[in-house]
Amino acid sequence: MNARAFILPAALTVPRRLAVICVQACLSVVLIGVGHAQSYPAKPVRLIVPFPPGGGVDGVARIAFQKMSESMQQQFVIDNRGGSGGIIAAQTAVRAAADGYTLFFGTTATQAITPHYYKNLAYDPIRDFAPINLIGGAGYILVVHPSVQAATVQAFIALAKAKPRALNYSSSGNGTVLHLTTELFCSMAGIQMTHVPYKGAGPALADFLSGQVQATANPASVVLPHIQAGRLRALGVTSAKRTPLAPELPTIAEAGVPGYEASGWYAVLAPTGTPPAIITRLNRELNNMVADREVRERFFATGVEPIGGTPQQFAAYQREEYTKWGKVMRLAGVRVE
Repeated sequence: MNARAFILPAALTVPRRLAVICVQACLSVVLIGVGHAQSYPAKPVRLIVPFPPGGGVDGVARIAFQKMSESMQQQFVIDNRGGSGGIIAAQTAVRAAADGYTLFFGTTATQAITPHYYKNLAYDPIRDFAPINLIGGAGYILVVHPSVQAATVQAFIALAKAKPRALNYSSSGNGTVLHLTTELFCSMAGIQMTHVPYKGAGPALADFLSGQVQATANPASVVLPHIQAGRLRALGVTSAKRTPLAPELPTIAEAGVPGYEASGWYAVLAPTGTPPAIITRLNRELNNMVADREVRERFFATGVEPIGGTPQQFAAYQREEYTKWGKVMRLAGVRVE
């Protein structure tokens, strides 16, 4: 902006001069913000991922930000901070400078479930993060062991009602997404099963395959090979839409539990206070990323549905999910520490 634009006519009264100064100050802030967004990113950006390398969350993050590095012509460095259900990573993110050079790869767990699990959590998932983009979601498949005499969701519900708590279901741990996904199903179907928590998805799946547990909900990419080999029987998918990995499977809502929906999701956030112009720039780039054909194919191959949208849409969705899973945890009697 030309410096002459800031010269005020001497004839202006004091109130008018103050008003003009305020307008000019606001305009300067806007212009500075725009300038930052145009030059951003001028150096590598750190993306904090709340789980170890090699897992499903890490894989989605790497697919997404490989494309972002190409489109924004700057390196996005994946910083894996596993442990404590994502708490360590989230705390690291909210303590970082709000300058756009530290981003957080949030999930259902970190933004909607874990905050209900601990009373004195050092971060607030709503207050301490600026939402940028909900890049994808992934439903699960409700499966039973072949020894279970039920081939459909309705038949399984009838069996469970006839034998309250006689059927066991496994999960990767108490208070995890997979635990609560099945608890929501039980609540909405009006049935009671016994939860068998494990320390991780691997041991849970092993006992399930051996027949020690009768049911579970797991990502499509994990259970589909076992379904195709006849070691497991699929009843339905937990998401609102059918999965492209197995389009013949009905949603649980279609199969007998209207309104049921449970999905894991992946989103990009920044520390609160990050300049709005940078949030807008990142949102636009992320929307372009999820619209890219190659990215979409790679997402679908892992069972993830690309989403996208505005920061405002994601913020509203996160609040809904936060409320929803908090209610499920209370109904399930998940212990809050």
